[in-house]
Amino acid sequence: MQDSVGTEMAAAIGPCASIPADHMAFIRQVLDRVGDKWSMLIIAVLEDGPLRYTDLQRQIPGISQRMLTHTLRQLKEDGLITRTAYAEVPPRVEYALAPLGHGLHEIVMQLIGWVADHHDEIRANRA
Repeated sequence: MQDSVGTEMAAAIGPCASIPADHMAFIRQVLDRVGDKWSMLIIAVLEDGPLRYTDLQRQIPGISQRMLTHTLRQLKEDGLITRTAYAEVPPRVEYALAPLGHGLHEIVMQLIGWVADHHDEIRANRA
């Protein structure tokens, strides 16, 4: 059994109150990663099954080759997607959601849906 005495919490009240202070930096880092626009769009697109790099690039307008490569690498590193290379000529690589990524997909889709539903209102507020 772990001794909870001496474990400093991130905050006294609010959503961070149940999180140990020494976990907060890592939590912020993960939130930055999964909350960035390209990560969310990649996770959304991969729900329908594995895709090749060029198919991902086609389905995510505006993403540069460098940013797609960088984001895929980070998502793979965090265990949210898988990368499968096939020993074929020419070589074929596919990306798919890992089980951890499937758990995040519904949350991402809700957020994307909310933004789409409130697009006009947000645009009016910005103007």
